[in-house]
Order: sequence, then C-alpha cells, then structure tokens
Amino acid sequence: MNREEKAAVVEEIAGDLGSSEAIFAMDYRGITVAQIAELREKLRPTDTRLRVAKNSLSERAADQAGVTEIKSLLLGPTALAFVKGDAAAAAKVLSDTARALRGPLAFKGGFMSGSVLSAEQVEAIAKLPSREVLNAQLVGTIAAPISGLARTLNALIAGVAIQLGQIRDQGLVGGGGSSEPAAAAPEPAAADAAAAPEDAAEAAAPEDAAESAAPEASEPEAEPAAAEAAEAAESTDAEAAAEPAATED
Repeated sequence: MNREEKAAVVEEIAGDLGSSEAIFAMDYRGITVAQIAELREKLRPTDTRLRVAKNSLSERAADQAGVTEIKSLLLGPTALAFVKGDAAAAAKVLSDTARALRGPLAFKGGFMSGSVLSAEQVEAIAKLPSREVLNAQLVGTIAAPISGLARTLNALIAGVAIQLGQIRDQGLVGGGGSSEPAAAAPEPAAADAAAAPEDAAEAAAPEDAAESAAPEASEPEAEPAAAEAAEAAESTDAEAAAEPAATED
C-alpha cells in the first residue's frame, strides 16, 4: 500500500469515526476471512460497518477526526465496528457471533456519546432490547391509559343503555305507558263546555245593563221640554187675558 492509498484509508476511517453513533473495538485474532464476511452481512441491517485496518492508520484517523480517546483500544489486532444505527442491535450481533465462534472474536471496548466503554459495558449494551422493541414498549405504555379510558366509556354507555331499557319496560317512557291519562283528557274539554254558558251570560249582562240605562238617560232630556210647554201655555193665557182689556178701553 503506497502513501496515497494509506492517506485514502485514513481519510475513510476518520469519516467513519466522526459520523458513527457508537464504535466497538474487537479482537479478531483467529477469525477467518469467510467469517468476517459473514459477520459484515449480519451487521448490515443495523447500519454498521466492520473495518479491519492497521492500528497505525486507525490512530492517524483518530487524530484527524478528533476522537483520540479510542486510541487506547488500538492494541493488537483490532477490528472497528462503526455503528450508525441501533447500537444495542449491533452489539448483540457481535456478542452472538463471538459466542458462536467460541474465542476468535472478543470485545476490547468501545466509544459512545463521548465516553470510552469497557468490554463489560459493551456486553451490557448487547443485552439491552433493540430500538424496535423499546419503541413497541413505549407505544404500549402510552396506549394503555387510552385503552383503559375507552373501556370505561364503553362500560358507562352500556350501563346507560341498560337503564333506559329498564325504564322503557316499566312504561315510563315510550309507547308502553298506561292509557289512563288519555282517558282523563276529555275532562278539561267538558269543563270548558260547562264554562261556555257562564261566559255567554257574562257577555250578555253588559248589554242588558246598557239597554236599561238608556231610558234613564232620556228622562232628564224630557223635563226641559215640559217646562218649555208650560211657559208657552202661560204666555198664551196672558195674551188672551190682555186682549179683552184692550177691547174695553
């Protein structure tokens, strides 16, 4: 590998160091090329890239990317797993593969969230539920109160429906009630019919009162007429008495 090729490898590793969510260092002594290829295929669904390079190139890349903490893990043959997806799922794949191979693969440690991880800490991460499982658990936790509320509302609605059915069966609502109120309905009509003559009598009473008051109102008008007739008669008598007296003169 010439200088340009080494520079390209360092640039590529530095890019992976800077863009990864987590980095796991593995001791790969004793593992075959075919086993490494199979492991890379298993890591692909977790968006993880397994890279085997000389420690000197990885150290230069760590300096270039500003991740110098990982240099403490670059002792002996070291493969770096650059995780850009689910760190727990990637660690689980590595752990299961190491257990299946029984020795050729082992954790050295890792780097995550700005902190260096020990081999034990990486193993602990491998035992965590995957991101999909955690999301499902979170959704279940959120949905549980909503499901409980829905069941409570359904129970309340069912209870109201049962009570309404009981009221209907007792004849308090709907068409199942007693016919007595309907039979009693004509009574108000009879009362109205009985009250009608009384209203007619009351309406006729003012008219009779007006007719009886009319003659009384005309009597005062007749009195002045009689007085005028008497005065006219007296005047006639006076004139008759005056005429003989004039004749005698």
